[in-house]
Formats: sequence, structure tokens, C-alpha cells
Amino acid sequence: MRRSLAAAFALCLSVGAVCAQEPIKLDVIDETLPKSLTGASGNADAGKKVFLTRTLGNCLACHQVTSLKSEEFHGEFGPSLDGVAGRYTEAQLRLIVADPKRIFTDTVMPAFFKNDGLSRVRPEFAGKSILTAAQVEDVVAFLKTLN
Repeated sequence: MRRSLAAAFALCLSVGAVCAQEPIKLDVIDETLPKSLTGASGNADAGKKVFLTRTLGNCLACHQVTSLKSEEFHGEFGPSLDGVAGRYTEAQLRLIVADPKRIFTDTVMPAFFKNDGLSRVRPEFAGKSILTAAQVEDVVAFLKTLN
């Protein structure tokens, strides 16, 4: 039994199978995430794609953005994101995308960069975040263009 557990763990490490992951730790300071999650700035064009992609950010399902009026199905549940770059700092935007309940305790917006303490997670997604650190940085870069 001990040998098979060790073999399974080695296989998990070698092929990148779905394994239990360490909880993501965010370095929150004064309700912000001042440091990039990747150590680099994001790409606004890539962030726009994540923002619009229904299987990733799917941000338009809840938010409206006037500059994206050619896109279909803008939501009205969340606030408009027009001018969001003027309302929040980059560090605040990063935390809002990564784990919005840290700032807005009653929000229904999902935590896009959290992998523990969540409810109603399908087994195949357990231990995973919705977005990668790079995708969060890309979305933040896109949000910074919304003046």
C-alpha cells in the first residue's frame, strides 16, 4: 500500500495530473494586492480575451462596458466597469479580481484566483483557481484601460 501511494504521488508530479494543491496565499496589504502575482505586468489585449471568454472570465455576464458594446449579452447584475481604472488602483483591481470578497463581503462575484474555502465546487475543479496568475494580471491590465 505504501509503495502504491508513493508511486501515485510520483506519477502525479511527473505528468501534472490533478493533485491536491497548496492553498493560494495572497499578500494582501490594506485591502490591496500591491505585488504582481507573476512578477510582471499583464497584457491588456490578452486580458480583454480572458474578460470576454465565456469559459474563463465571462465578465460581461454580469458587467457592462460601453467600449465593448459590439459584444453581446452584457449583464446588469454587477456594476458598470466604465471608468473602473479611475475608481480603483491597480493593486485594488488585482485583489478585486483575485478574491473580491476581501473587499466586497456580500458580492456574488467569484474569486478568480483562489483554490480553497470555496463552496459547491465540482470535483474536477477542486483545488484549482478559475484563472491563472498570468490571466489575472492580464485582466487587471485590461481593466486599467477602462478610464
